[in-house]
Amino acid sequence: MTTPAERERIPNNVLTSVRKSMNLSQDEFARGLRGAGEELGEPNDASKRLVQRWESGETRTCRPLYARALKRFTGRTPESLGFAIPMARVHSDGAGGHDMEAEEVGTADAVTSPEPEPQSEYAGIWLSRYEFYSSSRDETFDCKHHVVIVQHGNRLTAQSLPGASTNPDSPLSLDLTVDRNVVTGTWTEQTAADGYYQGARYHGAIQLLIEPTGRRMAGKWVGFGKDFDVNTGPWELRLLDRSTGRASIERYSATPQ
Repeated sequence: MTTPAERERIPNNVLTSVRKSMNLSQDEFARGLRGAGEELGEPNDASKRLVQRWESGETRTCRPLYARALKRFTGRTPESLGFAIPMARVHSDGAGGHDMEAEEVGTADAVTSPEPEPQSEYAGIWLSRYEFYSSSRDETFDCKHHVVIVQHGNRLTAQSLPGASTNPDSPLSLDLTVDRNVVTGTWTEQTAADGYYQGARYHGAIQLLIEPTGRRMAGKWVGFGKDFDVNTGPWELRLLDRSTGRASIERYSATPQ
């Protein structure tokens, strides 16, 4: 029998998708965090159980010791890995004084209403493809990534697999919500430091329609450009594999054709 706290628990799908994109088990991810701590001169006791608590939403924040190890190991800040951010607020103590109390805010608290049930399951490995026009090069580019999608209710979190992009060293993240046959959300891409866009970080919105088969989503992206303009273009996702196991991750950790 589940408790009210367990029913309200919101899994950290962002962390799960990042770990899967690194093709690591929970035990291997914990081992990597311990190694990062040693490199920083701050040994930690990261374990498989700790990673399980993080991913399940049982623990929504991480101690500064682990935050620094996570940043070292994944290259991402805790908030970009789906952790809640502790914020201090002042409350009256009822006796003429005030107390400082920590409250959690962040992605894990974003959903406060019951989640509508999606019509299908969309977890798996997908081919992401979008087009954009480069005004400085007067050319349209076709960009592809293999991404792993993790699903919780109507929330989809996608992360590109390492080395699985036509844009080398340009990781892509998607945070999506399913409403019947409509998918709406945001995208973020970090361009390669030695590439044409010199490590610039781009982000924007996306909306896709799901085909009846549930194997293809197609729509449009919108995002800002470097000339203070707002651009748009086509974007689609095609299902490649329902599995997110290690064999599938390894198979698709390659440049899309």
